[in-house]
Amino acid sequence: MGGAERRRIVAGVSGSLSNLAALHVAADEARRTGAELLAVLAWEPPGGELAHRRSVFPSPMADLRHDAGERLLAALRTAFGDTGPGVPFQGVVARGAAGRALVETADRADDFLVIGAGCRGRVRRALFPSVARYCVAHAACPVLAVPPSPLESELASVHRRVSLRLPLDARELTDGRS
Repeated sequence: MGGAERRRIVAGVSGSLSNLAALHVAADEARRTGAELLAVLAWEPPGGELAHRRSVFPSPMADLRHDAGERLLAALRTAFGDTGPGVPFQGVVARGAAGRALVETADRADDFLVIGAGCRGRVRRALFPSVARYCVAHAACPVLAVPPSPLESELASVHRRVSLRLPLDARELTDGRS
């Protein structure tokens, strides 16, 4: 490959609010260091690989991969608009569990992996393994887990109140200022 390879900032992409914040942190780090940004969206067939293989009418893998690519593009548009992140970047659609796909992509010692830590309650922690924890335990490069914004939990609270049709005082949204 002639010449030195550019340092890479690898960012996991899922489209969640905390993940979009992590994507911005990754783009800022790429800008600051002159690195290339790799935005990685991991995907698996619905229900997992085993369920897909045993399905009577499995969805074609090409369609599933295409859908994952569309989700990646949508997340990048949500994060950066039509102008993009403002740094050299590649979108990567990786088949497999998110933690493993991210660790396998960020496989160089000089890579820097940025992931959203996300909000995790007891039930969620019990049902779904932590991608951040997996990456920290298995990555061969430094990992930055970006904590969720406090606004994310406030937004979730408002969403719950609205969906349950509970009263909502708009002053609560502005820290009680009138």
